[in-house]
Amino acid sequence: MADKPLVIIGNSEIAEMAHQYFAYDSEREVAAFAIGRTYIKETELGGVPVVPLEELVRSHPPGAYDAFVAVGDGQLNRLRRRLLDEVKGQGYALASYVSSAAFVWRNVEIGENCFILENNVLQPFTRIGDNVTLWSGNHIGHRTVVEDDVFMASHVVVSGFCRIGARSFVGVNASFAPHVAVAEDNFIGMGAVVTASTEADGVYQGHPAERRKISAKRYCRVSD
Repeated sequence: MADKPLVIIGNSEIAEMAHQYFAYDSEREVAAFAIGRTYIKETELGGVPVVPLEELVRSHPPGAYDAFVAVGDGQLNRLRRRLLDEVKGQGYALASYVSSAAFVWRNVEIGENCFILENNVLQPFTRIGDNVTLWSGNHIGHRTVVEDDVFMASHVVVSGFCRIGARSFVGVNASFAPHVAVAEDNFIGMGAVVTASTEADGVYQGHPAERRKISAKRYCRVSD
């Protein structure tokens, strides 16, 4: 059975990129963008209609459409999670995108609402949770687990047997030694070299990475 048409939740640059990837590198037809009424700037985006999220169930019912939440890493990925929970609660199934130019071994597990772009390498026995973004060119080593609601920027190297904790952000060119466990709610800075496991709600930067005094939630202006 063919995949249902897709509604992309969002109208930012990431939403437009999701449209490009789904439309030209998947079997999905993108039927609409949806966002809160007050955030609608134009009624079309890339030739696709933009509809109020408040009216989505009526205009594009969950029995006929799936959804994909295309939002960035704001508030340690909590903004994306809130929208995901909202549309899932309305009955929508959440699609994932995995680039045809990614290397994904046959026994890798990938959750819902994931966005895995080109040139990612996911080695055997890797597990990717729900609502995870892997931007271009990352290496996820064997038996590593990436927990829910993680955003990983480009060219990150994660060695084998690691764990990246829920709601964490990982910056460009960061790297992780084998068996490192990143705790939840971490902000790992660009180019950080993480050689030891981390503590929750931490900002880690440098080579080797060290924890800053400020909490990650405060650093990222999280409001739970």
